Amino acid sequence: MVVYSMASEDIEDIRRVLAICFRDGETLGALDIERIISFDMEWVAPGEAEKVVQALIGKGWLSGEEDALMPTVSLTNVQSPLGWFPRPSRLLHPVHPEHQQPVSIKVVQSTPEAKPNVAAKNDTLLPLTDTKDPREKLTQRLSKFISKSSEISLEEVDRRAKRKQQALGYASTWMCLALVAREQNLSMKEITDALATR
Repeated sequence: MVVYSMASEDIEDIRRVLAICFRDGETLGALDIERIISFDMEWVAPGEAEKVVQALIGKGWLSGEEDALMPTVSLTNVQSPLGWFPRPSRLLHPVHPEHQQPVSIKVVQSTPEAKPNVAAKNDTLLPLTDTKDPREKLTQRLSKFISKSSEISLEEVDRRAKRKQQALGYASTWMCLALVAREQNLSMKEITDALATR
């Protein structure tokens, strides 16, 4: 077993960012990573996202083609504390990783076997995280309300909520949708009213 001595917060911040971006274990294009760190997670401004990705490539954190990047360090056992947020300066000016250990990332081929997985990712319905919570039954209605109020497509609303759910781990679907609504500056009173179960 290889043990990594990565005590530096600079290094840990980048490992956490990469762990969240590459949560699915697949290669990502530079534009996908830029979207995740700017629009999905809101760690940096959209204008800075490209600089972050290029800096991570330049320092050796990412390798591969622009449309099929993968981390060069182990991302096993990476944990993000509740409320954690990376310092933008650590992403814009990353340090060199202490250890470079290529990790195996599965490349999704456009084969008949891979089509069910692609269809599952494009599914607009969010899975129920807790069927005992009566608010989970209202998620589809809430998604449509957010989509209509913010003029964002229903698929995009669900995609953003799924990203938040993946990043937060145990957050409920309705909570992630509420966070999406908050980002769009929607009235939270209307959101709480929509989630009312009484």
